[in-house]
Amino acid sequence: MSSRDIVLVLLVCVAWAGNFLTSAYALREVPPFLFTALRFIALGLPLLFLIKRPAPGQWPRLLSVCLCVGVLHFGLSFVALKMAGDLSSPAIVIQSYIPMTTLLAWVVLGEKFAWRTGLAIAISFGGVMVLGFDPLVLDDPLALGLMLVSALFLAIGTVLMKGLRGLDAYSMQGWTALIAVLPLLAISIVLEPGAIPALASASWVAWVGVAYAAFISSLLGHGLYYVLVQKHPVAQVTPWLLLVPVMAVGLGIAFWGDRPGPRLYIGGAMVLGGVLGVALRALKKSRTMPLAKEI
Repeated sequence: MSSRDIVLVLLVCVAWAGNFLTSAYALREVPPFLFTALRFIALGLPLLFLIKRPAPGQWPRLLSVCLCVGVLHFGLSFVALKMAGDLSSPAIVIQSYIPMTTLLAWVVLGEKFAWRTGLAIAISFGGVMVLGFDPLVLDDPLALGLMLVSALFLAIGTVLMKGLRGLDAYSMQGWTALIAVLPLLAISIVLEPGAIPALASASWVAWVGVAYAAFISSLLGHGLYYVLVQKHPVAQVTPWLLLVPVMAVGLGIAFWGDRPGPRLYIGGAMVLGGVLGVALRALKKSRTMPLAKEI
């Protein structure tokens, strides 16, 4: 990539890594499902006039994608981030959606991969197991499980997304935001009683977290990302995005008080190494890679 494009991909990494920190601060005041709904309300408003209608007959698939990604992936990922109490493990574990997507594409779509890709997938999942025994993670192992479930729903949504036609990046983000808002608000009313009235007392920190997630992470981050993937193969851009969890771990240590142990570092290296292996094999074989998503 050119120097300009490297700068752009680094800006994407900074935008997405920072979202772990700003969201974690916001989640101290706003519960996860309501936070996700507010994020999509803020994101959906500027995209309302830019979205395109899906092709005829594709509404069921679009609804499925938006529910998997917008409600289940994002909602559960913020629940996991709040429960985890650290930034490091969620930032690493969410990357497992890439090998999950490769496996699902093999099962559902019949896409084939060689043994080297299979080995990279096994290393990645082995890394999750190693990471799970770090004391930082063992404080609340349910958070790790929820982040894996969140990654699985993102993988399912990504596989379903391959069948959608005629929707650009902003249309996909816009429809996800518009379709996900009402289910998220309904879940919040049931599982987070009193959260909506309590917004009146939320500080500027919470609202900055919402604005950052909507405009910096989603709108700016994905805008720059799709500029890059229009010029370069996704598999060529993906290795650079492995800097996101590395930066998030650094932010966690610097600002959130994370103190990762050796198991987290070893497991994290295995997860990211496996993802890198999948990306490099896809690039070599000219195989498609799933588009990256921020938390």
